[in-house]
Amino acid sequence: MPARLEHPAPLLATLLALAAGLALSGCDRKSEPPPHVRVLVQSVKPGDFSDQAQLTGDIQARVQAQQSFRVGGKIIERSVEVGDRVKADQVLARLDPQEQQSNVDNARAALQAQEAQLRLAEVSFKRQRLLLPKGYTSKSEFDQAQAQLRSSQSAYAAAQAQLANARDMLTYTELRASADGVITARQAETGQVVQATVPIFTLARAGERDAVFDVYESLFDHELAEQPITVSLLDRPAISAQGKVREITPTIDAQSGTVKVKVALQDVPEEMNLGAVVTATVHPKTSQRVVLPWSALFKNQQQPAVWLVDEQNKVSLQPVSDVAYGSGTVLVGQGLQAGQHVVVAGGQLLHPGQIVDIAAPEKAAEPEKSKIAAPSPPPPPPPPPAEAKP
Repeated sequence: MPARLEHPAPLLATLLALAAGLALSGCDRKSEPPPHVRVLVQSVKPGDFSDQAQLTGDIQARVQAQQSFRVGGKIIERSVEVGDRVKADQVLARLDPQEQQSNVDNARAALQAQEAQLRLAEVSFKRQRLLLPKGYTSKSEFDQAQAQLRSSQSAYAAAQAQLANARDMLTYTELRASADGVITARQAETGQVVQATVPIFTLARAGERDAVFDVYESLFDHELAEQPITVSLLDRPAISAQGKVREITPTIDAQSGTVKVKVALQDVPEEMNLGAVVTATVHPKTSQRVVLPWSALFKNQQQPAVWLVDEQNKVSLQPVSDVAYGSGTVLVGQGLQAGQHVVVAGGQLLHPGQIVDIAAPEKAAEPEKSKIAAPSPPPPPPPPPAEAKP
């Protein structure tokens, strides 16, 4: 007799009851509120803040002139080195003068020939002038002698000019300093063949001096350009001079992203010689900012943000802008209002709408240090802030 199968209803009911119990227990766990997180907050107190920028540059002559020959040739002598002080009209270098000397000799010979032609024309004209009243010569012969004299005079004057020009070209084989100053660069050597106008030396003229800095454009505005600036030697800050911005280049350097700022100096000490490294401190326009520690800064997607705590101890992520970075601090220009409370420690575990416990600074110092203390900040530019969890 075949075995009879039992009805599966009791077994199915048991399985359904077990599944319902598990589902209810899971729902109970999900409905449990998240544990409170203890955070440290700071009250927002905006204040006047003036950025301070330390600039580093060097001393340069206000006028730098390229010294070059006015004729081409082979350099046979160089009389100065880089760093030498020179006087106006001092010989700096010489070219081989053979070609120019030949031109002078040729021009002198041509002048002598024209001088002989002029003397002959003068004698002929005097003779015709004496014979014409007596009727021993014709008017046409007299006019011809007069025209020949004028032509010879013009040719003689031209020969004189050519000789003077040849002599000038001979003097151009000597390169002379255009003014008192210091040789700051040399672009040619003895034995080199150079063309006219090719720079041979760079001469920094004596007298007025500038402190030249490469500065990011955002640091300078019209008000700052009108302020006096104190420039000091980098290795000896006690040696300083007062100056004022004289020139800001209108274009930005494509490689460094900076503009060149020239500060005209007054009563420059002797120690501030050409090439000396100097520093200057500038204070851009004062603005209202909130100073917070780096640990307070997070980000919402790609925008900087901070955690705010309301009166019910609920947190919300507040975007901020116009953020500047200092040594261990961030300076927020927009997005915060006075009296708000910003989470400065413990924000790594927060979610929007979460209720938190606010710890007193003296009580939270030790436990929070081991839990959420931020590492020592690296030098600027700062690392990107932590991404806030949704």
